[in-house]
Amino acid sequence: MAVPSWLERLRAARKSALVQDGKRKIHYLFEDGKEMAEEYDIKTGQLMSRKWREKNTLGGTGKWQVEVGEPTSPLVGALESELITESSSNPIFMRKDTLSSFQWRIRNLPYPKEVYSVSVEEERRCCVIRTTNKKYYKKFSIPDLDRYHLPLDAAALSFTHANNTLIITYQKPKEILAAEEQLQKELKKIKAANSGDGDCKTQ
Repeated sequence: MAVPSWLERLRAARKSALVQDGKRKIHYLFEDGKEMAEEYDIKTGQLMSRKWREKNTLGGTGKWQVEVGEPTSPLVGALESELITESSSNPIFMRKDTLSSFQWRIRNLPYPKEVYSVSVEEERRCCVIRTTNKKYYKKFSIPDLDRYHLPLDAAALSFTHANNTLIITYQKPKEILAAEEQLQKELKKIKAANSGDGDCKTQ
């Protein structure tokens, strides 16, 4: 059974926790040197953000890549951001999960709901957003399903449109809900440092 393999990787990782601003922040360091940082709402247990970082080819620390949560904006004052700024009207794609579903929001899409179609490509293991007016096209994968080796299910996918935002929802399979519940129990056992206590406590 493949499901425990990702959970085993999480269990084997060195973990540290910090409680700050109503969030429990967990940092994972895996055997291969990859790092993952997650933030959970303390009251609800809701995942607020997940970021990944790995060593670059020269062995230095790479940049954080956002998987869940607000996309990181370039450092203010960096030369690139002064010369090339992204238009504020461009579509902004981000993932923002709920307890029972994976959810993506694409802001700055003003077209009516009937223009969009969202489908699953099972062989390529991705979801595809298309518009009949050819103004927007996007492919995206669901890393969580890949990590647990679970198939994509078209019946779990739905979408709605409001306030210039396309909201795509994929209901979490029962295997992932069960694994997340187990993980939450384990994360709560990590003694967390409070903000201002200095270093995070590690496990």
